[in-house]
Amino acid sequence: MRLGVNIDHVATLREARKTFEPSVIEAAFIAKRAGAHQITMHLREDRRHVKDEDVKLVRKLVELPLNLEMAPTDEIKKIALEIKPQRVTLVPEKRQEITTEGGLDIISNASYLKEYIKDFKENDIEVSFFIDPDIEQVEASKAVGADAIELHTGRFAESYYKRDFKLLEKEKERIRNAAKFGKELNLKVYAGHGITYQNIHLIKDMKDLIEELNIGHSIISNAVLFGLEKAVKTMLELIS
Repeated sequence: MRLGVNIDHVATLREARKTFEPSVIEAAFIAKRAGAHQITMHLREDRRHVKDEDVKLVRKLVELPLNLEMAPTDEIKKIALEIKPQRVTLVPEKRQEITTEGGLDIISNASYLKEYIKDFKENDIEVSFFIDPDIEQVEASKAVGADAIELHTGRFAESYYKRDFKLLEKEKERIRNAAKFGKELNLKVYAGHGITYQNIHLIKDMKDLIEELNIGHSIISNAVLFGLEKAVKTMLELIS
């Protein structure tokens, strides 16, 4: 099972002060050195964290595949075609949301998405749809022309956090069934959203079906804590 490291929240911390640190590029290099298989970045329409230049520099300088999460809009599409990431993952996007709240509705947008992804496929850019673990959405993804699907694990993660074990088992089964169906349709199957150090063992059990996880918030949150001692000691060395 591969790991894609989402570095959006390194940019979130940077943008809290509108400054130059922490460096998104350095974060990508560190993730690479640590063994990550891919860098994931979400270029939002409102540019609340990751900026255009961040994506361009990571694509140019970091020798790892780049997975660009993006809303299916003309503006972001133009940027993606200029940068040419190895993969685009189409996600729903609302300006007021804190994070992506659910999967893209492929069924309701099938004709639009089928036309929208043509340019990516002509440029040999893998197309993935971020969808809820729903059989109908998996089937629609294949019909529209996706190369891959990324299953939204948000409800699974929330049920684990709330210790709602009945819902947790239901969500695990939904994810497993959707992943299995995706594999049967010859789609690449990925998963992500809300996966943490505490709940990942339940997803790891599906490694025969899910080939990649994209994780961001939990990794960056733990980096802030686990890396704090080293940062304090380094500053003390510099001022001593």
